[in-house]
Amino acid sequence: MTRQLLESYTLSADGVTGIVSIFQDSEENVGLYDLALPQLDIATKAVLQEISEKLSRETPVNIEEITDPTKIRALKDAFYVQAAESLREKFTNMSEEKIKLLAGILLHNMYGLGEIEVFLADDFLEEIAINNSVYPITVFHKKHGWLKSTRKLDDEESIYNFASQIGRKVGRQISALDPIMDAHLLTGDRVAATLFPVSTLGNTITIRKFARSPWTIISLIQNKTTSKEIVAFLWLAIQYENSILVTGGTASGKTSFLNALSIFIPPKQRIISIEDTREIELSEAQHWNWVPLSSRDKNPEGLGEVTMLDLMVASLRMRPDRIIVGEVRRKEQAETMFEAMHTGHSVYTTMHADTVEQIKRRLLEPPLSIPKAELEALQLIVVQHRDRRKNVRRTLEVAEILQGGKELALNYVFRWRPRVDKFELSNKSSRIFEELNLHVGMTLDQIEQDLREKEMILQWMIDQDMGNIVQVGKIMELYYRSPELVVCAAQAKKSFSHLFP
Repeated sequence: MTRQLLESYTLSADGVTGIVSIFQDSEENVGLYDLALPQLDIATKAVLQEISEKLSRETPVNIEEITDPTKIRALKDAFYVQAAESLREKFTNMSEEKIKLLAGILLHNMYGLGEIEVFLADDFLEEIAINNSVYPITVFHKKHGWLKSTRKLDDEESIYNFASQIGRKVGRQISALDPIMDAHLLTGDRVAATLFPVSTLGNTITIRKFARSPWTIISLIQNKTTSKEIVAFLWLAIQYENSILVTGGTASGKTSFLNALSIFIPPKQRIISIEDTREIELSEAQHWNWVPLSSRDKNPEGLGEVTMLDLMVASLRMRPDRIIVGEVRRKEQAETMFEAMHTGHSVYTTMHADTVEQIKRRLLEPPLSIPKAELEALQLIVVQHRDRRKNVRRTLEVAEILQGGKELALNYVFRWRPRVDKFELSNKSSRIFEELNLHVGMTLDQIEQDLREKEMILQWMIDQDMGNIVQVGKIMELYYRSPELVVCAAQAKKSFSHLFP
């Protein structure tokens, strides 16, 4: 048996350091993710248990504190300080580095997911899957795909306890009566959990990690997920309140793309977002008038359920300018969403489908069966694609839904050509341009000029490396306040600091 080291790097989570080594084993058909963590002797573990019990008695936690993100952060910070102080009293000659390590371990065991917290600190991981307590934890690595780790949980009860703890923090529950749970961590990472015997080999937890620094539309252009021509067109559509449906397969980047596009919503407008599992993250600095809503499960007595449909109906009474729906799955949700479009609201949402034709069939045919007249309220469909062979994500298609005629007609504006990895303009826009002419009074020449200016601004932001959410948000805020100032800066290729001294 031979092992080839592919990569090695160091992780740190709350002072707990781990070393990741990724190997290719000659006798395995999958790579190995070796996470080496500090080893503690029995005496140290006993002291940690004693300190943990002491701090638990001295600082009792109520349900409000663990379900409020700001309070849980403050609670964890206070616990970390108290744990470090207790350790210094117990180990008078211990180094400060070792004190921080042990305090971090105490924090992870008390308020976190134990060793899983170090996995969560790895920005290269997209997925962390616990299939049961017998098999090792598996991870999906951005560079190396699925890998088998060298660590596993002690028993099935540990998996259940972690799942239950995750659920409590976000108002969800998992039990023998409700053995399937969709939830999220306070960091925004999505969690799916199941209990035996629904998952026949044991209890499971699957964590889909989201980028700690949110993807912006500039970073998506830079990594070739999309092009500045496509983004300029979608920016124009969003600016003038056209509704957009983002589709794609699992892990194709639908929600990330929708999040990134939201920066183009004018900052003075009111946004309501509706989700089953919280994934939408808007820039609060720009979108200060944003109300995020999440559905709620029934309690053990079968009461208190709040569905996405309930939230969608309620949102229409909250005077929204824009409605963002995390993912539409059911007929009632789709009907309410298209009704919102017909009443003049701009709606942005995601659904599962691999192509424009596929989403067209899914919407028109059972079980959704949306009438053609309703469906025509939607202006644009954007398809996100994940190439599993190369592990890259691309905007596959952008199409308009045309109005009139017996059949639902589509106009493909942009397409991605995988053989050459290029985005191309398939057809000029028909509906978007016509509606801008009708409702805004823009001529074709003015629309083309606007698109060229938007492309120029995007290219300028790329050249200036304005990729983070704060910079992009500031530029968009300034653009909607004084567009000519941003256009002039882009033309002159001035620095970002020139606009924000």
